[in-house]
Amino acid sequence: MKLFSRQEKALLALLAFMQFSHIVDFMIMMPLGPQLMRMFEITPKQFGLLVSSYTFAASLSGFLAAFFVDRFDRKKTVLFFYSGFALATLLCALSPNYYSLLVTRAMTGAFGGILGSLIFAIVGDSIEAARRGSAMGIVMGAFSIASIFGVPFSLYLANTFSWHAPFFFLGLVSLLIVGVAGKQLPAVNAHLQKGMKHDSPVQTLFRVATDSNQLLALCFLFLLVMGQFTVIPFMSPSFVANGGLSEAQLPLIYLFGGVVSMVTSPLVGRAADKYGKKRVFTIGALGSIIPLYLITNMGPSSVYYLIPVSCLFFLGMGARMVPAMSMVTSTVKMQYRGSFMSLSSSTQQMSAAFASFIAGLIVVKSETGTLENYDIVGYIAIIGTILAVLAARMMKSVEAHGE
Repeated sequence: MKLFSRQEKALLALLAFMQFSHIVDFMIMMPLGPQLMRMFEITPKQFGLLVSSYTFAASLSGFLAAFFVDRFDRKKTVLFFYSGFALATLLCALSPNYYSLLVTRAMTGAFGGILGSLIFAIVGDSIEAARRGSAMGIVMGAFSIASIFGVPFSLYLANTFSWHAPFFFLGLVSLLIVGVAGKQLPAVNAHLQKGMKHDSPVQTLFRVATDSNQLLALCFLFLLVMGQFTVIPFMSPSFVANGGLSEAQLPLIYLFGGVVSMVTSPLVGRAADKYGKKRVFTIGALGSIIPLYLITNMGPSSVYYLIPVSCLFFLGMGARMVPAMSMVTSTVKMQYRGSFMSLSSSTQQMSAAFASFIAGLIVVKSETGTLENYDIVGYIAIIGTILAVLAARMMKSVEAHGE
């Protein structure tokens, strides 16, 4: 028996392409860090602000979107935000200096930050809970493709031309996907069926605020993202400054890490459906502590050490997020899923913004060019991960087979 029908495969593939483009757009800022810090002559704190400008804006837009996304066909909503994301990315490419890039990255975040929640809401509405872990593994496999192709190719464009080039590439690709999605993406409006109740903005906030399970899910996401995003923004700069990797070798980190994610993400999704999402998440999250420690306590190393460690990091992040997102979508009923996933996206983005900002305050550049205090950031990430595991144990599903 086939796991997914032909129509479901086409839907998941299209969603994965959309996920791919906005993930590359977000991810590319980190490996561009060494180049941007050098060209703009900015400090780690200023670079942390450049990264967090996207996530702060994404958090705000996700919060506001929670009040209206469930009132529209999800196809129309995702096309609106994706179109805005594509245009904002092109504006990033046209930015002449640090401050204009700071503003355009915030614009991109305002549109792009909510795309993930909309995509997950569509998956949640279209695929029942018993198969949702596998579906999430496919869609989140876009992260792998982004790592294997998107980031290395974007870095190639940046090294060959300038840092502007990757954003031109992503903006044009995204506009192409908008056209395809407009024709091929089916209507997703089961949540608009007659008789389904939709809350007002005040009711939406009150419903979530009085639902201990949904509040727990939001806390869980905040801790989970905190447990990785304190580390991620400075991972590439640390590989160069602390590990001794050259900027030309950085694409190898994402290439090999992406291959690992591509292979393991679908397997993690299937394991979550078969053995239980909480169990698989717990194993993945606790296992991810190892690469979190190794990366943030790194000294001058061989590329033959750095690549396996980065692969372990990519494996750990996928093993956390695939079952985690499947668990979160199961904590809310269909008619409220869009608004709740928007709030969950807002929570994740706020956590990422807070984490990258805090990391920017902690990490400092020494006189010799190395990044100091990165180990402190790693310990914060490990604590956040452990707390997320404890929160996950208390979350409950409102659907059959949701655990």
